Amino acid sequence: MWVTSSLTTALTPTAVALGNFDGVHRGHQQVVKPVLPESLAESLATRSLAAFPPAESRCPEDKSLLENTISESRDSIHKLSISTNFYATVVTFNPHPQEFFTGKSRALLTPPDEKVLHLASLGVEQLVMLPFGREMAALSPHEFVENILVQQLRAERVSVGQDFCFGYKRSGTSADLQAIAAKYDVEVIIVPIQNSEGERISSSMIRQALLSGDIERANRLLGRPYTLTGSVVKGQQLGRTLGFPTANLQLPSEKLIPHFGVYAVRVAIEPAQNFSQDSTEFCGKEKNNLTENSLSHLLPGVMNIGCRPTVNGTSTTVEIHLLDWFGDLYGKTITVSLEKFLRPEQKFASLAALKAQIEVDSATARALFIGNG
Repeated sequence: MWVTSSLTTALTPTAVALGNFDGVHRGHQQVVKPVLPESLAESLATRSLAAFPPAESRCPEDKSLLENTISESRDSIHKLSISTNFYATVVTFNPHPQEFFTGKSRALLTPPDEKVLHLASLGVEQLVMLPFGREMAALSPHEFVENILVQQLRAERVSVGQDFCFGYKRSGTSADLQAIAAKYDVEVIIVPIQNSEGERISSSMIRQALLSGDIERANRLLGRPYTLTGSVVKGQQLGRTLGFPTANLQLPSEKLIPHFGVYAVRVAIEPAQNFSQDSTEFCGKEKNNLTENSLSHLLPGVMNIGCRPTVNGTSTTVEIHLLDWFGDLYGKTITVSLEKFLRPEQKFASLAALKAQIEVDSATARALFIGNG
């Protein structure tokens, strides 16, 4: 997957999914779907078949021609799904526009590297992270369509969510985008707002769930477990002295940290990610290792997020104890999938009491994973 922050190095022509895509949640996935090769091919076939009269009024010649068209459409779907006529592209903004306007940093569900992996797993071929500054913020909706989408990205199709806003002071709506783009013969797909169990799926709702410890709700809205990916670094090795060695995880500074407490988790020990990077772009040579290869060998464990009040800790730490697994993880990258929130962080009267509780937490997690297979 090609990733760039410069329009001059973007691969064209494109089919573009437009938005912020923090989390790459179930709603985002529906916005991405129309720009993938398979969806483009199906759309072409559907338009071809739409020219035929209803079944009850078809003459024999229509039926014969229809059979040939169906056969040709199937061939078109197969050919287009493997062609590179249009690059399936996600266009997003960096920093997030809200961060630019407020001047406040924004915790991310998916920092750039994670976003790349999740988008690649969907079949996206290119990610364009447009630098968002005064110049971009000043573009009118018409200027954005003409200058960015038409002239520079050579977009043939654009997909956005129903609530998408763009242009100066968010003055353009998804309907405006559709109307403006039509003048340039660019098709715009407006994807309805997605819901889960009567609740709107949004990055804000997922953040809220994570910060309150409702990991099951967050995972349902995401469509997958929330993950923490980082490098294992040396800690104080307190867990080892208690008989429960832990991996101390160093996360990207912008990563959203869930509610402090203890979680049942599954852990993937990652092979080195195959990316090349310079100041403006990097290229992932392999499809998502995170979701395809390494997650087939997940290790059960328990994780504590917090400040370790029992030993008067002051800084936030993320520590994972793998159940029934031993090995050297220092320097390795691991991905931790949060499955269930077990309990809040608490201060114990002694290390012995802490050790006893870790034994309980480990047993609870083990029973959970045995029960779920």
